[in-house]
Amino acid sequence: MTGTVIRNTGSWYVVRTDGGQLFNSKVKGNFRIKGIRSTNPVAVGDVVDIIPCEDGETALICSIHDRRNYIVRKASNLSKQSHVIAANVDLAALVVTLRHPETSTTFIDRFLASAEAYRVPVVIIFNKTDLLDVDDRRLLDMFCTLYEGIGYRCFRISALNGEGLESLYDVLCGRITLFSGNSGVGKSTLLNALVPGLGAKTAEISEAHDTGMHTTTFSEMYDLPDQGQGSAIIDTPGIRGFGTFDMERAEVGHYFPEIFRVSAECRFGNCTHTREPGCAVLQALDEHRIAQSRYMSYLSILEDKDEDKYRGKF
Repeated sequence: MTGTVIRNTGSWYVVRTDGGQLFNSKVKGNFRIKGIRSTNPVAVGDVVDIIPCEDGETALICSIHDRRNYIVRKASNLSKQSHVIAANVDLAALVVTLRHPETSTTFIDRFLASAEAYRVPVVIIFNKTDLLDVDDRRLLDMFCTLYEGIGYRCFRISALNGEGLESLYDVLCGRITLFSGNSGVGKSTLLNALVPGLGAKTAEISEAHDTGMHTTTFSEMYDLPDQGQGSAIIDTPGIRGFGTFDMERAEVGHYFPEIFRVSAECRFGNCTHTREPGCAVLQALDEHRIAQSRYMSYLSILEDKDEDKYRGKF
């Protein structure tokens, strides 16, 4: 029997079969996904084969179908292993905020680079626009100009008052979309606005540290109303830092589209864009054709030492 994993609580997975039946499932024995060292062998979005148990309510996951893509990050405590956030998605929606809390550009760029590496299109949702003053909105314009110029569609959203929700909903229709972001950026509030009656738990931001509380403790797929099973959102727990996984130094520039485009003009084919003579990327940086923040994010992935820096200010 074949189905899709729609919920992951750590040790148990909820699998929805092609016929719509739900099974609480566990992995049969120990197995790993080919080509990836992962702390979670099964992720929401995986298509799996299951063997139903005699009780008719539980099942064993006996195999996983090949993934067409996935989003992965470095596991929090195991630097040589990854954590698969979700599999088989059509789109990733990165939810960020300029204020309360501030999302760092390093976090944004690391997520975008990882999505590029695993061939997942991304849109950026700037949430909590209702909290922005005039100066903040100028900053928002700058960020939208930057990322849209690279090729990422940006949405200005207030999940609280509904600003921008209609245009976002149109993009989500017909797609399976992963929602990801730091804790406190309002993913649960946004999800409640998109899926009326869902009642996803929300929490206030910590005033002392301007950080979010973890209200989503596991990943789950929700169908968008009136759109059938072709439209769904995968909600995931908030992420503090985004450690890139299994990127070769020579490939990092490939996952920054504007750097990759310019790098064709570098004098050396193996240019790292750090100090080589004739580097077109460094020239473009000097001429402000590549943003300083993006270049610093590129360097941070090359170094990839201290995860605490991912939560820094803009």
